[in-house]
Amino acid sequence: MSKKMAFQTEIKQLLDLMIHSLYSNKEIFLRELVSNASDALDKLNYLTISDEAYKQITFSPRIDITFDEKKGILSVADSGIGMNEEELIQNLGTIAKSGTKSFLNALSGDKKKDSALIGQFGVGFYSSFMVASKVVVTTKKAGKADEQAYSWISDGSGEYEITPCQKDTHGTQITLYLKDDEKHFASRWEIESIIKKYSEHIAFPIFLTYEETKYEDSSDEKSEDTSDEGKGQSKKGDKKEVKESKTEQLNNAKAIWKIPKNELKDEDYKEFYKGFTHDNSEPLSYIHTRVEGNLEYTTLFFIPSVAPFDLFRVDYRSGVKLYVKRVFITDDDKELLPQYLRFVRGIIDSEDLPLNVSREILQQNKILANIKSASTKKILGEIANLAKDSQKYKTFYTQFGKALKEGLYSDFENKEKILELLRFDSVASDGKLSESVSLKSYKEAMQKEQKSIYYLIGENKELLKASPILEKYAKKGYTVLLLSDEIDSFVMPSVGEYDKTPLKDAASSEALKELGESSIDEGVKKEFEGIIKDFKEALGSEIKEVELSDDLSSPIALVGEEANAMMANLMRQMGQEPPKSPKTLQINVSHSIFSKLKGAESAKVQECAHLLYDCAVLLESGGLQSVKEFNSRVHKLIEENLG
Repeated sequence: MSKKMAFQTEIKQLLDLMIHSLYSNKEIFLRELVSNASDALDKLNYLTISDEAYKQITFSPRIDITFDEKKGILSVADSGIGMNEEELIQNLGTIAKSGTKSFLNALSGDKKKDSALIGQFGVGFYSSFMVASKVVVTTKKAGKADEQAYSWISDGSGEYEITPCQKDTHGTQITLYLKDDEKHFASRWEIESIIKKYSEHIAFPIFLTYEETKYEDSSDEKSEDTSDEGKGQSKKGDKKEVKESKTEQLNNAKAIWKIPKNELKDEDYKEFYKGFTHDNSEPLSYIHTRVEGNLEYTTLFFIPSVAPFDLFRVDYRSGVKLYVKRVFITDDDKELLPQYLRFVRGIIDSEDLPLNVSREILQQNKILANIKSASTKKILGEIANLAKDSQKYKTFYTQFGKALKEGLYSDFENKEKILELLRFDSVASDGKLSESVSLKSYKEAMQKEQKSIYYLIGENKELLKASPILEKYAKKGYTVLLLSDEIDSFVMPSVGEYDKTPLKDAASSEALKELGESSIDEGVKKEFEGIIKDFKEALGSEIKEVELSDDLSSPIALVGEEANAMMANLMRQMGQEPPKSPKTLQINVSHSIFSKLKGAESAKVQECAHLLYDCAVLLESGGLQSVKEFNSRVHKLIEENLG
């Protein structure tokens, strides 16, 4: 009994895009179908080893491609796990498995870029509708419990139909009825070209069945017949057209990571990466390692040039697949590498793990822990090599720098290595902004009397550059690092030191003490007693204290404690309003504003105290608690000056 069902809303949107919009690089539909077939074979291979219900199945992996050039029909079939009716609905009709919503949210409107995202989001099957007016999926789940086969049919218009059908073997066959202007894909040479380009290193054999035309000498020995009956028949020596069906393997079906490095070219790695990750960009780098000894394993890791779409999502997908003796085990274990290296793509293939290892106990496995530790060091070493090329490293750090910083609080073993890889913006004493400054280069350029590496933390780089605190360090000739990434407020205060040199928040009282006490003589202090009193009365609990300073260019500066600044930033990132943490207000005794305020009435001084404080808060955080009051004071000041 057939069932007609409607696609989920997001799938309808996706299909509409596939059919009408994403026309760049249509050939990737075949890459996606072959990749899905390979995944189905991987899953069955694992089950025939680990699950009693599947051990009676003889695993004979193959992917078969057939076509009818005249009718414009193309089929991709596999001998993999197959699907039952429920899985057909889950995988092809709803959002449950496809990542469709994430894909739709990530679309930019650029057809070329958007079509390149298809495989990365697990929506590769739907790319079939870029070239096909109708798609038929015939599938049968492996195992005795699922003997009924089903067909899934859709023209991509909003509905699909599922019908019980006959299929002799387990696996899935996808048949595309190509659109008139896409029938060139039902061609031997086009198919061969696409498979060689994208799927050469798929670890299972891909076969293409085609019809070859040959011309043979006629065996007709009859003499020439000129009668009416003899007209049109082959003459002696004529060629006879013979059509012959042939099946040819298109790929080498070797796991590239098992091939010795000296037998592989740079291009082999790059093409494998594109097929493996569905990323059309070339990787920045790759690390191919074979280890023998107490442990025997092979790893092949790639560092992408573009961040995966889910890099900063809690539900990110692991980019590393685990194999045991070339048998696929899992691609959803987030413990194969540290979380901060989740952008790395690749393969771990162990010779020592048992083939039927439970996915649930992988996290506690000592063999895997050793592989993880060694792999982490290898990857960090390769990132350090990338850093020797400033342009490549800029690309890497722009994409993955924030993720790398997470390792400072999660990977104590490699903390020093990670610190060496970090890069920062900085402001020198002349006010010049520098980018990509390493802690090593900062330390090498430190003044002799400088005691610490200084940094400012904030939410906005432009606000940090305008901070009055920088003026104090500029007078000493000290450079200050500007940290405006969200994660900085969490990880940097916990770093403590680099190469035995302390790291300190430049706005903290502890760091400011290292600059030396302001040399304010008693006469100046006496002159400012009234102003200090009025500022304290006006600002009350808004501030902790009022101090005098002679090393500012701005009229005032706010100085706080490092721990308080860290906690405030963290709370803002979590969407919470941080508790009030009063700061010390420093007054620039040399500024003309205070020269004019010395003889002013208390009311005017207090009004100016509010305005100056609000201006300092704006420079620090970019926002005020009471914008209305600030506006009123500004309006009043304008009105008075116009009068």
